[in-house]
Amino acid sequence: MGVENNIPEGWVKSTIGELTYFIGEKISPTELTVYNYISTENLLSDKKGVVVSSNLPNVSKVNEFRIGDILFSNIRTYFKKVWQANINGGASNDVLIFRPLDESQLNKSYLYRIISSDLFIDFTVKTAKGTKMPRGDKNAMKLFRVALPPLPEQKAIAKVLTAFDDKIELLQAQNNTLETMAQTIFKEWFGKYQIGDELPEGWKVGDIYNVLEVQYGYPFKSKLFNENKEGLPLIRIRDIRKGVTGFYTTEDYEEEYIIRPGDVLAGMDAVFEPYLWSGGKGLLNQRACRFIPKDFVSRIFVFEFMKPHLSFYEKTKVGTTVIHLGKGDLDFIETVIPDKESLLKFKTLSTPIEEKIINNQQEIQSLTKTRDTLLPKLMSGQVRVKNLKQTSDA
Repeated sequence: MGVENNIPEGWVKSTIGELTYFIGEKISPTELTVYNYISTENLLSDKKGVVVSSNLPNVSKVNEFRIGDILFSNIRTYFKKVWQANINGGASNDVLIFRPLDESQLNKSYLYRIISSDLFIDFTVKTAKGTKMPRGDKNAMKLFRVALPPLPEQKAIAKVLTAFDDKIELLQAQNNTLETMAQTIFKEWFGKYQIGDELPEGWKVGDIYNVLEVQYGYPFKSKLFNENKEGLPLIRIRDIRKGVTGFYTTEDYEEEYIIRPGDVLAGMDAVFEPYLWSGGKGLLNQRACRFIPKDFVSRIFVFEFMKPHLSFYEKTKVGTTVIHLGKGDLDFIETVIPDKESLLKFKTLSTPIEEKIINNQQEIQSLTKTRDTLLPKLMSGQVRVKNLKQTSDA
């Protein structure tokens, strides 16, 4: 962190190495479960927490962590896999565990804010070792400079930022519930029949173009890409999951390539899964595509309808069968097509659900942007938290 020369009175200049240490205490995997074993695989990107591990490691010992410790994936640190532990457990050697040397000097939640900040993560990317599988340099991390406020202000800053996290988590939970609800209804209405079954009256076997159209991205010129927000945002494959993009283009475009919130997008390479676009207006880049529902079809239907077809490519992409998805692959899909009346009824039922999901996604984007903009300002003293005593004692 580029510590300012003029830091607030009472703050001190320090480094990660002077304030923290890397945990090296060991624990046997036999003392762990898939619920408290953390590796780079089940740490989620973009600081979104953890999921249950798929298995336990076949090693004699792993590093032990405790509640409050900061876990940081040290492989390809630009994925921003950071988590503050709310349980005790064990972590693989590729996960660094930070802990304050003195909690009367450094608050654990404030440390999490330092480690999860874009400034720290960018620093680890720049000082990483290796090219194919870059790893963060622990010795370099120790040199990362911080401006440390008094403990009460650390707690106050952490609490302000945690309030954003809590709201984002609540909205994400709401969307998980809404998505599960929509998926359940979809399966109940349309998931009972497969090709070869006796179909209800009006149903048939056909291609995906009975219910949707496919819009393929345009090969915008990379020489016109910019990060200065000039022109319109460019939506690449890597941006589909995140709902945000860091590149813009000033190139002229046709109206058909404009993407808006709620559009169903998928990647033609690597990201073989549909997503409801949660970002704002943007331009669809090459190797990404949009599934456009017919007038009598809802976006939720298209979203759920395309999942099983694209999951086939997701499963086979790691082998040699399918690496890239092309128009011919989509043309080849044969599936069960419901009657128009059923599709219209589902659209009426599912449209309020999809609108709520999209609104929540946009609010999550806004809260995340505000939080990430506020974080470096709070941690540099450029913005101060008021009512410190009340906030930190609460």
